[in-house]
Amino acid sequence: MTPECERVLDQMDGPLPPDLASHAAGCADCRALLAGFHALGPPASVPSPTPVDEARLEQTRRQSLTELAARPRPTPWWKEVAVLLATYLVVGVLGLFVVGRHGMMLNAASPWAVALVALLIVVGVGGGAMVALAPMRRAWPFTLVASGALVVALAQLTGRSGVQARPFLAGTLGCMGAEVALSVVPLALALVLLCRSAFQPVRALAAGLSSAGVSLLVLHVHCPDGSAGHLMLGHVLPWLVLAGVAVFIRSRLPSRSFAP
Repeated sequence: MTPECERVLDQMDGPLPPDLASHAAGCADCRALLAGFHALGPPASVPSPTPVDEARLEQTRRQSLTELAARPRPTPWWKEVAVLLATYLVVGVLGLFVVGRHGMMLNAASPWAVALVALLIVVGVGGGAMVALAPMRRAWPFTLVASGALVVALAQLTGRSGVQARPFLAGTLGCMGAEVALSVVPLALALVLLCRSAFQPVRALAAGLSSAGVSLLVLHVHCPDGSAGHLMLGHVLPWLVLAGVAVFIRSRLPSRSFAP
């Protein structure tokens, strides 16, 4: 590279003097260098914000300051879990009184089997609420939630009484309707609380299994039908379907925050 080439390199960002322009015209290296430099082009200028953009930014800033002044500290996550579990308890007790007008504890299986399965459902309901709302840096593994649901489903079928007290279709449809009706309020509250964080399918699935588990527990202790087909179609299947519905609805709801 000649001294003239070095001078051309130093003055590439502006017009070249006549002597350097004549040199660049006859120098292959300088022509290639200038062609590459001009091909890059100057950096695109950032457009200045319009009055509409500035008004939106100001409105957003004011809303943020208002919310911050109203709630300077975030609500502890365990309070939301406590509210959700209290709602579960109220709905479960009321549901048991409503469906148990002619008898509450009608499960004909052995008392130990009834108590063990009920305990597993209660653990699943509480654990699902924790998985759904407890903050974590890493997402909960899907296998953990799926394994918990599988254990509860197998416990339902294993601890059955085998008694068929009502016609299959009428009994199955009746339990389906009761399970869906008792799950509306817990599921709605769980979805509202989930919208305070970013959408995560595993958390939504855990919330669905947890909220629908309340009605599953009520039916477990009350329902006199203990056949495998009735338990699968009237108890376990609606429980899993409601959990899937929770994931679908949560994926369509807007998030009020995108915290993990």
